Amino acid sequence: MHVHCEDLPDVARYIEQHADIAFEDQKPTIEGIIDTVRKYKSLDSKTRILEIGVGSGWLQVYCKKQGLQIHGLEISAQLAAFAKEVGQKYGTELDIDVGNIEMTDIGVAEHDVIIASSVFEHVEDWQRGVKKIYQALKPGGVFFFSATNKFSFTSGEYNFPLYGWMPNGWRYRLRRARQGEDIMKLGIDFHQFTYPQLRRAFKRTGFSTVLDLVDYKDVSQMRSRQLWKKKVFGLMKTHKPLKHLYLTFATSTYFICVKGV
Repeated sequence: MHVHCEDLPDVARYIEQHADIAFEDQKPTIEGIIDTVRKYKSLDSKTRILEIGVGSGWLQVYCKKQGLQIHGLEISAQLAAFAKEVGQKYGTELDIDVGNIEMTDIGVAEHDVIIASSVFEHVEDWQRGVKKIYQALKPGGVFFFSATNKFSFTSGEYNFPLYGWMPNGWRYRLRRARQGEDIMKLGIDFHQFTYPQLRRAFKRTGFSTVLDLVDYKDVSQMRSRQLWKKKVFGLMKTHKPLKHLYLTFATSTYFICVKGV
């Protein structure tokens, strides 16, 4: 996918929608990501973290405030500039390069943690991107991944009934008709993933540990008011058919992948 330095309508819409969101609104989601990563990798000021797709910059703001070393790669110069403005608003200088994961050099065995949250659905050659991330991680490094789930009944990508279930070509035509040709430059979800598809891809790439949402979810850490969720997750951990059914229709795909030592 090409890097576009010009202003694009879909990016402008994203910035407008997120301009008034406060750090405190995003903090619980970010803490969830970081707490999950910490289960598999200790984090301190020497840990090298790379974020693929910085969005509004909230993850970087949080990490900077925690004294963590984080660098970002963002395909949109327009969005990178917005994220840096957000960082300055909260007293932090964000470290962001403009480029795409398919082509940009992110090094070999340089990073302890790589985070890609709601990004890879927009990566045209996503398997190449995963291979580059694997190569860029140090032995024992951790990759946090979240993206679309094809058979979710609703989609955060576009508000249309069973949007993810549609063949790629149909989705592309729908988005072009409603949002214009520029949506194909940046913003389109090239892919809708499934858990089995991603699990196979991560293992094929070489990750020694590949854990989906049910695998890595710590039931004991769930809040007491979520008692019913704790019971359901407990059942899914021991009953594979129930787990498979849940993951098939879950709203998103989540994985923790660890590179072997």
